[in-house]
Order: sequence, then C-alpha cells, then structure tokens
Amino acid sequence: MIYQMNNPEITAPLFGEWEETILWSCLQGIMGSVFADDPVTPRSAMAMLGNFAFLAGRPNTELAGFKPDSCNQTYMILVPQNDELKHTILNVFGEKASIISRYAIKKEPNVFDREHLNRIRASLGSSYQLHRIDEAIYHQCKAEEWCSDFVAQFPNYEEYRRLGLGVVILEGRRIVSGASSYSRYRDGIEIEIDTREEYRRRGLALICAASLILDCLDQNLYPSWDAHNKASVALAQKLGYHYSHTYTAVEIHGY
Repeated sequence: MIYQMNNPEITAPLFGEWEETILWSCLQGIMGSVFADDPVTPRSAMAMLGNFAFLAGRPNTELAGFKPDSCNQTYMILVPQNDELKHTILNVFGEKASIISRYAIKKEPNVFDREHLNRIRASLGSSYQLHRIDEAIYHQCKAEEWCSDFVAQFPNYEEYRRLGLGVVILEGRRIVSGASSYSRYRDGIEIEIDTREEYRRRGLALICAASLILDCLDQNLYPSWDAHNKASVALAQKLGYHYSHTYTAVEIHGY
C-alpha cells in the first residue's frame, strides 16, 4: 500500500543530500506531495511536484508505478536516486519509458554579477515591454499551452502572488517570452523559462532570466536552475551559473 505523507520530512533521510529544489519544496511541505510505503517508518519514497517525481530508498514497483488521483499529467520525468531504482522504473513502464540526460547547475548564492544582469535587462528593444506576472498575466499564461508552466503549479493567482515570482516580455498584448517560478521552496525558486517558438534566438529568454534573477536577489531568494538540454546550460552560463554534472532521468509518455 502507498501512503501520502502528512509529515513529508520523515522521508528526508531516504533522499539524503540530494540538491534538487523541487524535492526540497515537497520535503518542506510548501508544494507537491511525498508518497511512501509506510507512514511511520518509510523505506521507499517518491516526491512529486508537477511533471517531476524523485524516487529514493528501496526499489518498490508499486510506488514507482503509483499515480495519485490528483495527478492529471500524461507526461512525467521520473528521477531515480540510483541505477537500481532506474531499472525498477523501466521495468514498470516498459515502452512508455525512455532514458534521458539532464544537467545540474551549481547552486552558488554569491555568483551573480548585478551589473552584468542589469545590462542584459536593459538591452530589451523598444518594440517589447518587460512585465511582471500580475493577475492578468497569470490568467493569460494559464490559457496558453506553451507558457502555462510559468504558473501551472499554483492553483490560483493568490497562491502565485504569495509564493511565485515571474516576468514576461510582451509584444503589444502578446506574451512572447518569460521566466517564472516553476516551484517555490523555503529559500528560493526553481526557474521555468521559455519563448514562443517564432520569437526564439532573439535574446528574449536571456533578458527574462536576468530580470527574474535580479528580482530574486532583491527578495533574498535563490534562483535555482536545472537544465533540460545543453542549450539551457549555455543560457545559464551567460547569466553567471556554472555547470555541475549530468544525471539520468526517465521520461514517461502516457503516464
């Protein structure tokens, strides 16, 4: 049987020193959920938030394949703590599963050069406007699939206003790029960034990211970055981040 943990911090020893802020959001009880094989003395645990789930502890096929009623996603990224858990996931999901590489970025609170970030932010062309995500922009993001992840993990604007932070670039009234909090943990956010396809390669994502990082620094929040591909790593490096390591995850299509 699988249990949702009322006190998710009980499972923290299973996850160890794993430096993933989405995981921290779950363990801190701020966002997401943690599931385990026992409510008091868990030996296997899974932390789930949005399209991500992190598995730790003893391999457990029931837990690896568990989909809570609250989960409406058909696409997930499952991140195993080790190879044994990776093979458990692959055995459970079969052809629905594919192994991918993701790229961890170092968490270095004092690495950012404000002058450099301000220069990037100031480089926005006059045909665009930089706008913080307010209530109207929140609903606009939610209504457009390509940018819905800017706000998707916050069920309403009040929750986003309380926990979230983000900016978009507008061309007229149209959102063309943005950077926002995919999730929030106690000391910072996990950055979600994207640009409308026909507006890519114009430096807009870089400007949004620089602006969001500056806003985070002003609020004493850490802007954590985890890269889905090498292009994201390169973008992060332009902002002052440093690559840490490559890790294995498993994409599930038809979750």
